[in-house]
Amino acid sequence: MTASATTGLRTLIVGAGEAGRALARDLLRISQFGLLPLGFLDDDPAKCGLDGVEVLGGLDDAAATVIEHGVEVVVVAIPELSPQRFRQVARAAEANGASVRYLPSFVAALRRDVVGDDMRALDVRRLTGRSEIPVVSHRTGAIITGKRVLVTGAGGSIGSELCRQVRVFEPGRLFLLDHDESHLHRLGLELYGRALHDDVVISDIRDRARIDQVLAELRPDVVFHAAAHKHLPLLERHPCEGVKSNVLGTQNLVRAAFAAHVERFVLISTDKAADPVSVLGATKRLAELIVQAGAGSSTVLTAVRFGNVLGSRGSLLSVLAEQLGSGRPLTVTHPDVTRFFMTVEEAVGLVLEAARMAVGGEVFVLDMGEEVRILDLVRAFARTMNVPDPEIRFTGLQAGEKMRETLFSTQEAYAPTRHPRILAATPSSRPALAAALRPLEALYEAAARNDRAETRRILARMLPGFPAQLTEVETAHAVRR
Repeated sequence: MTASATTGLRTLIVGAGEAGRALARDLLRISQFGLLPLGFLDDDPAKCGLDGVEVLGGLDDAAATVIEHGVEVVVVAIPELSPQRFRQVARAAEANGASVRYLPSFVAALRRDVVGDDMRALDVRRLTGRSEIPVVSHRTGAIITGKRVLVTGAGGSIGSELCRQVRVFEPGRLFLLDHDESHLHRLGLELYGRALHDDVVISDIRDRARIDQVLAELRPDVVFHAAAHKHLPLLERHPCEGVKSNVLGTQNLVRAAFAAHVERFVLISTDKAADPVSVLGATKRLAELIVQAGAGSSTVLTAVRFGNVLGSRGSLLSVLAEQLGSGRPLTVTHPDVTRFFMTVEEAVGLVLEAARMAVGGEVFVLDMGEEVRILDLVRAFARTMNVPDPEIRFTGLQAGEKMRETLFSTQEAYAPTRHPRILAATPSSRPALAAALRPLEALYEAAARNDRAETRRILARMLPGFPAQLTEVETAHAVRR
């Protein structure tokens, strides 16, 4: 095979086995990944390189190899690598200026023709002009190491990344909870090598009795709550389902956490909760208020709010990749629409840092950097896929969508924290919390009846500025730009 990739970030692959060698072949063959493999690290002296990409040493040589060869990216491609060994390699790489990425399990990699498509990080500098930096400190282990940790929505993009990063800190037990058995099965294979594992739990957070049972049996010390309905346009049409999952589901978990004496509870929120005009934003804002209302209990409750993540399932880049692959035009809602972006890895790393700092009742907000114009991002992505002049069609904003997202509402101020990338929104007062949450039971009853109109009306009473009626947004005529 003749290597076609001659430029890119200087990359060291940890693991010269089947997964590592397959990755090297793909990176050499497909230049748009933007990674140029320089060599492997492997502790097995029998392993050899390929096509000029040689084994440069063992895992203990990570620091020296990064320095000697000017390595910019280290990719770990040993699925069975222990958390301790992974942490050693990662610290050595990051201490010498290289970022660390990793592949999913070899079992998952074998299902793909191109292993590189499964890279869990994207070069955000090239797409957004924003640098991604290592964010998780070893101090995070103080709330995780030896603890019993439960992640809800574990099969999703954010939930699964939480599981991967939590596992590095060696929890006493790591419980994966989701209602989607297919995604749980896949994650169980990745993390444990088998899906039928005692720590994999199928459960729906909307089922209060089941959630009470699960937390009473598992007795977690820490809960990361990532389970939610997140598809904005769908929730505009199905507000009752958004309320059941995002509001009632959160309250079920908070109540169960109190009863199970959970030490720390972390809600994953969204920038759409700031001055919400969508059902997604409204329901996540109410979830934030439920967490704030629990402040002062023995359980430390906190919420972490952030914007869009690159590389998540169903995210912008995955949609664009599908459109390019099928030869269809790329779709953008409006030429001037902007959003905040970061990678899943960076967002989850900051969530862990925020969880460590929490004392109870905070809404932490991640510093997302500058807003990115979607049109610019789409064009940059197309160029990385060797499509310099893509056909772009503007579809018009859908109901509930904003031209610009904000990280803080007009009623919130913010303050810095001990972490330079994490801010804290001013919490709501006790009287304001009580007033906002007073109609909760009426909201649940309307949602249980599947009364969409009444559900929206109650949401509007609870959250000023939220539209009481679904507003149809006229779809713009498709144009090429």
